[in-house]
Amino acid sequence: MIQNIAIYGAGAIGGWMGARLAAIGCDVSVVARGATLQTLRAHGLRLREGDRESAHAVKASDDPAALGVQDLVIVAVKAPGMAEVARRIGPLIGPQTIVLTAMNGVPWWFLQGFGGPVAGRNLESVDPGGAIARAIPAAHIVGGVVHASCSVDEPGVIRHRMGQGLIVGEPAGGDTPRVQALAALLRRAGFSVTLSPQIQKDVWYKLWGNMTMNPVCAMTGASADRVLDDELVRGFLSAVMLEAREIGARIGLPIAEQPEDRHAVTRKLGAMRPSMLQDVEAGKPVELDAIVAAVRELGQLTQAPTPFTDALLGLSRLHARVRGLYPAE
Repeated sequence: MIQNIAIYGAGAIGGWMGARLAAIGCDVSVVARGATLQTLRAHGLRLREGDRESAHAVKASDDPAALGVQDLVIVAVKAPGMAEVARRIGPLIGPQTIVLTAMNGVPWWFLQGFGGPVAGRNLESVDPGGAIARAIPAAHIVGGVVHASCSVDEPGVIRHRMGQGLIVGEPAGGDTPRVQALAALLRRAGFSVTLSPQIQKDVWYKLWGNMTMNPVCAMTGASADRVLDDELVRGFLSAVMLEAREIGARIGLPIAEQPEDRHAVTRKLGAMRPSMLQDVEAGKPVELDAIVAAVRELGQLTQAPTPFTDALLGLSRLHARVRGLYPAE
């Protein structure tokens, strides 16, 4: 029985999921601070879908200890915020707590129970020194991939634009009772849920598209359609994607498609402005480590050459550092 649920990261995706779960009667708590915390306490968590707005009472605190042990914790923060989450999440986790990650990029648990020649290795680019893995033991984790478009209209007010897709799966594979119970709960809340036999494959395929489009749009300020319209830039994206495809093949995540196949999917989204571009425009830290640096590290671990990925990381990292959006060396 999954009843007590905490949302760690009540932004676009975390807020959307929290509101949906509160709407079906779950006891939802939110770890928040600042204006978001004040709004949640005064008005609840509000969700806008089309011309309809719903408000949902939640328990909100900036102190996880005040919320207590949960049945389910949904971690939906940007990757740069995970170090702080790891330091503070402990009071939410009991012996049976599920920790569902709903994040972009390569997560810290990616090689747990998986990875062929690199199985079990810690990825320093996303979890330096293994601090996150120690704070959130692997036995609690269920991986998630989100296919939906949401945004934050204002603190505590989430707009759901399109998509209902959630993919969930055990990092080590297997159709366990807990992942079945989680999928049933999420379906009851209105999500379109797919149970994945290999969640890393779904993580990697989503990353295969956004590991290039995100940083290139962030650097240039261009929307996705303009990036794809430039033949030279599109060729560079394809070169990076071929490197990532080779890395995937070496760790057990083969991709049959060609980069141009994925570009065709992205084209259907029109003048999309990826999340990393939005973060740069808002002056927020960018997720380069989980989206690009982790791919480079996996290339090093598997001895796969990554000259184009290296160039992408170097340029996008310098761009972000100049703006104070990525740590200095």
